[in-house]
Amino acid sequence: MAFGRSSRKQPPVEPVTLKILVAGGFGVGKTTLVGAVSEIRPLRTEEILSEAGRPVDDLHGVETKSTTTVAMDFGRITLREDLVLYLFGTPGQDRFWFLWDELAQGALGAVVLADTRRLEDSFAAIDYFERRGIPFTVAVNCFEGSRRFPAESVRGALDLDPEVELLMCDARDRESVKNVLVAVVEHALVLADRGPAAVTG
Repeated sequence: MAFGRSSRKQPPVEPVTLKILVAGGFGVGKTTLVGAVSEIRPLRTEEILSEAGRPVDDLHGVETKSTTTVAMDFGRITLREDLVLYLFGTPGQDRFWFLWDELAQGALGAVVLADTRRLEDSFAAIDYFERRGIPFTVAVNCFEGSRRFPAESVRGALDLDPEVELLMCDARDRESVKNVLVAVVEHALVLADRGPAAVTG
């Protein structure tokens, strides 16, 4: 008796969905990063910078910036048929940090986007994820015209633990951003396999 190949279709794969935060200082490129890689039209909560906010918002190094995120950015990317990432970009200004705890709930990991012209703006985000035991990867956004530094020099300036990966990226480039997101997911899953002690250090 001859058996033919089954003509029944395989049921569709139910993808695993993971939540990733995109954090960093004011004007570092978080909205740009989410928009560059999202396969849906990203949700943005941008408002025009006002004169009243100028004494509060440090525009040094980003003088041409005219808008700012006041709640979050949201996007989605399918890395594989069975893996979807939901991206939540956090607001950069100190006065919106009360939103971070809500956004961080259920997050697998985070990207801390850094700008070498304003590297000190990254410390608060790094400290936030370290204290809460959320795995993160640092991505240096290589702005056009900005001075480039070796990765080890940036790592030393940020005082990163050895297991924290640091990558150079272009937040405008889809493939560059995808590489960062893959690194975050892999790093977070490795730490998850090691157990809670590995995440909290």
